[in-house]
Amino acid sequence: MEPKNLVIIMSDEHSPKVLGCYGHPQVKTPNMDSIAARGTRFTNNYSSSPICVPARAAFATGRYVNEIGYWDNAIAYDGKVPSWGHRLQEAGSHVLSIGKLHYTDDKAPTGLDEQVIPMHIAGGYGDLHGLIRDDPIRREQSRGMADKVGPVENDYHKYDRDIAQRSAAWIRDEAPKYTDKPWVLFVSFICPHYPFEVPEKYYNMYPIDQIPTPKQRIKPMRDHHRWWDLFENSYCIDEFFEDDDHRRRAIAAYYGLCTFVDDQVGIVLDAMKDTGIMDDTRAAYVSDHGESLGTRKLWAKSTMYEESAGIPLMLAGPGIPQGKVCSTPTTLVDFFPTILDGAGIPMSAADKDLPGQSLLEIANAADDPDRIAFSEYHACGSKTASYMVRQGKFKYIHYVDYAPELYDLEADPEELENLAEDGSCTTLLNEFEAKLRDILDPEEANDRAKRDQLAKIEEVGGLEFIMKREGISATPVPKG
Repeated sequence: MEPKNLVIIMSDEHSPKVLGCYGHPQVKTPNMDSIAARGTRFTNNYSSSPICVPARAAFATGRYVNEIGYWDNAIAYDGKVPSWGHRLQEAGSHVLSIGKLHYTDDKAPTGLDEQVIPMHIAGGYGDLHGLIRDDPIRREQSRGMADKVGPVENDYHKYDRDIAQRSAAWIRDEAPKYTDKPWVLFVSFICPHYPFEVPEKYYNMYPIDQIPTPKQRIKPMRDHHRWWDLFENSYCIDEFFEDDDHRRRAIAAYYGLCTFVDDQVGIVLDAMKDTGIMDDTRAAYVSDHGESLGTRKLWAKSTMYEESAGIPLMLAGPGIPQGKVCSTPTTLVDFFPTILDGAGIPMSAADKDLPGQSLLEIANAADDPDRIAFSEYHACGSKTASYMVRQGKFKYIHYVDYAPELYDLEADPEELENLAEDGSCTTLLNEFEAKLRDILDPEEANDRAKRDQLAKIEEVGGLEFIMKREGISATPVPKG
């Protein structure tokens, strides 16, 4: 693959079901759709962990969360595990970020030559409440997700506009200075992350009477599954919505946020067109995780269902098939080898055991339904770890110490019928558990995460210190 410059555009909390090119009948995302049209769209792409900080650490390092120990939103990437940015720097390529990173701070050696208006974990602490796992805290801050709904301008919108304008300016004014080696520009927006507030122009694009009521489970899991009972008592967001009309207003705002961030993507793409680099530069659009958006009475992320663990992914540019739809399962850890491959940098000996594969190779190969996509969750609301294994048409979800779930995504794409409750699927469940144990020891990783989290609790001042702090659900924008 010929080395080329790369623009990676990442959003935050974008469900793969809420884009035009993924088949949504209402939501307008023409700029994201244009990347898919002139490149390859991946239909089975997943977050390596459906929550911000671990997902972004896996994206940076190309390693599963259990390998690197950045478990939750209070234990953030600090540069101690090599990133693709480090490899680019070693090879003499320029690499910079503009926007959200969610690392420890801007001083950690994370492999970036420049961090422009970076967003890192709040106050250097992040979400400390999420460290408490054995008896998950009821997240009263969830009320804000229901309270903050509608046509409102907020700091996130200003931040994303600034990210888009600074990215376009860098492409116009700075990129021409770097001609010796391929550069990588990482553009990272915060929207469509909640709160469900959006500028009025975008809110009005999606009339409330045209918003469907979110689908619900056939049988509530929390009624007979202790893991889910604890999780839904912690992530109690749905309780704060007054009625379905209130929920529809939140969904309308989220749809508007997706179109809003699409417009920001358009500013970056227009700069690439205007400077004449579009045809000779690769571009990617991806999100860190999804958004449940009221399905199964769930909001935000943190679960292994498609809306939450699934994420959009499109690649376009030289060497990437045009107009292709790729069904091979992929995840965020595939970006490390992709970026090195696209820059013409060979994998080092230390990188040989990385679990990912170059997406450039995957896009140019025949679809491989047997490839496994893996995700894991060790953060807020979860008494024990949850793990996902996706292969072929099946998705297996494993909960340490609790009953698993199994879905046939061809017959049941909405994941409403849990086949694990059907005694006829015992053999298939055993096979998928064996595939999981080929990847890791689920109990050992669960125990190690909890030990690290207990150590972090002591490091910051103990449970008393944490309980005195107000819970957070969204990171404030950086100053300046």
